[in-house]
Amino acid sequence: MRPLPCRGLFSAFLLFLAACGGGGPSAAPAAPTVAVPAADVTLLFMGNSHTAVNDVPGLVAAMVRAVRPDKSVAATNAPGSLFLDERVSDAATRQALAERRWSFVVLQAQRSSSSWTIEHPIDGAVSLVRSAREAGAVPVLFPEWPRRGIVESHLLFGLYVSIARQAPACVAPIPQAFDLAATRHPSIALHAADGNHSSPAGAYLAALVLAATISGVSPTASPTLGTIDVGAEDQARLRAVAAETVAAYPPRQYCPADP
Repeated sequence: MRPLPCRGLFSAFLLFLAACGGGGPSAAPAAPTVAVPAADVTLLFMGNSHTAVNDVPGLVAAMVRAVRPDKSVAATNAPGSLFLDERVSDAATRQALAERRWSFVVLQAQRSSSSWTIEHPIDGAVSLVRSAREAGAVPVLFPEWPRRGIVESHLLFGLYVSIARQAPACVAPIPQAFDLAATRHPSIALHAADGNHSSPAGAYLAALVLAATISGVSPTASPTLGTIDVGAEDQARLRAVAAETVAAYPPRQYCPADP
């Protein structure tokens, strides 16, 4: 989304890859491999700091594992913190996608304008969705939540729907879930201090919507997680919000043939 790709959790790693340009050896370093655990359901996340902060992939894996107890589930982050248009030509991303047959590939970080006055191409995201399908995975688009105090959910969701209309993919209604939670439970802080990234509660809500998109099971079936800084009562409230949201905005309507 809006943070510069060189910031956030992976900035040191990106500097090593010289992904932000300027200097460095003439020969590019070899693309690193990602940890690829064996599991029945494998999730590959491609995103930037919005995915990494508060470990959204880990939360999603825990939720899917809980509602599919007969399946083992593993989530992996593709290396780097990049916009989707940058990942198309990124060697580490391509290698991560080729490492194994993924069940789902979750795509976040379509480039957008903070003022919504500049239209950025979606070609890179469309290409990644198609590559994920060619690799045998179900692509899941991860629209970012709106920034605190800014009315932009319809724009964010519409941006990712425009990608799915060109290359079929599931679209998780995360912006709508944030709007509903802010209306129903204003005491639950969904954003970090910067008003852009998630708080633990915001990451939990986003993960609930993504897990429902992947598993097809209502968020109300997700158990209370004891490993996050979100109280049990707030988790229950957010599960209800997520369930109402996915019922109103079915996340698989743009990938109806997928399991």
